[in-house]
Amino acid sequence: MKIGLILLSICFLMLISCGTDNAKEDKAEAETTNQKTVITAKAIENFNYTDYVLSSGAEKAVANWEKYQELAIQINYLKKADLSFFNGDKDLLRTFIEEFKLALPTNFKTNPIISRMAIIETSLYRLNENLTLDNIDDNLKLESVKEVLIAFSNLNYQINKKLERDKYNKIKAEY
Repeated sequence: MKIGLILLSICFLMLISCGTDNAKEDKAEAETTNQKTVITAKAIENFNYTDYVLSSGAEKAVANWEKYQELAIQINYLKKADLSFFNGDKDLLRTFIEEFKLALPTNFKTNPIISRMAIIETSLYRLNENLTLDNIDDNLKLESVKEVLIAFSNLNYQINKKLERDKYNKIKAEY
């Protein structure tokens, strides 16, 4: 009778211990899944920010600014979660940014636009660093993506504002 009770107790303990290990593994898996936020187009689409686009007059004004057009294309890829341009070689990004700044049309060389370009430069470098380093949390990477999108949107806003201001300065008073 004692042997049967001992065997029954051992079987019971084995069943309890097996169930506990599986529960711990499932819990650990769930925690790592919750911590990892994948950079997807859906996650980028859910950002809450004002996305300014260029007016028709501004589009005509920047039509010859090739580096702006290239950046706009890369930003559209970024919105679709294509990070290849931004997590590439830092020297290529540095070269692109320098050419982007040098190719600025003279009619856009105002302090607000130059400062927005500096913010874009900083946010692009930060995004590049966050994407290329392995120990950076995905939430921080997503935040860096959002900063680039906001910086580009603010540049568009300043370009629109500049052209609108120029248009109203040309209007002369009738009296």
